[in-house]
Amino acid sequence: MNNQERKAQGLPYHYDDPSLTGNQFACQDLLYDYNATRPTQVAQRQQLLREMFAEIGEGCHVETPLCANWGCRHVHFGSGIYCNSHVTFVDDADIFIGDNCMLAPNVVICTSGHPVLPVLREHNYVYNLPVCIGKNVWIGSGAQILPGVTIGDNSVIGAGSVVTSSIPANVVAFGAPCRVIRAIGEHDRQYYCKGKALDVWE
Repeated sequence: MNNQERKAQGLPYHYDDPSLTGNQFACQDLLYDYNATRPTQVAQRQQLLREMFAEIGEGCHVETPLCANWGCRHVHFGSGIYCNSHVTFVDDADIFIGDNCMLAPNVVICTSGHPVLPVLREHNYVYNLPVCIGKNVWIGSGAQILPGVTIGDNSVIGAGSVVTSSIPANVVAFGAPCRVIRAIGEHDRQYYCKGKALDVWE
């Protein structure tokens, strides 16, 4: 089995195999161009996003600077996504993000990891596992989403969390490691933040 096949199956592979680099520099050049745009260059930004991403829906807004190993070539965005500044996608494998998600500043979504066994790291082994984030998820600032994680629809990941395992739908989760704190429910129809009453239903 060659390194490309091993990578595709999520197995440890040699990341220094020249056959794997492909058009990575060209992807990074597009990202460089995007980060160099002005906020008022709306049409140019939208065109670059369509060229950069594996797929991207309507109404997405991506602040700069943005970082990505492959310039977002393996990032799949739904529609209506807001991505704040200094977000990093380690997109050596696919990253799927559903409609209406919000990514706060300094979020890191990582598909790549290194084996713990020292001799494997000495010989340039790495592995990649996809990350899947459902619809209407809010990821707080500085959160880190690690390889292979799935986050269910509507959930909230608190700021500074380290998400090492999957999180179900419709929950609030935070911590390092991130864990489910509570379900989203009637309380959230009454209060929007720390006992502050919600009045938008009136």
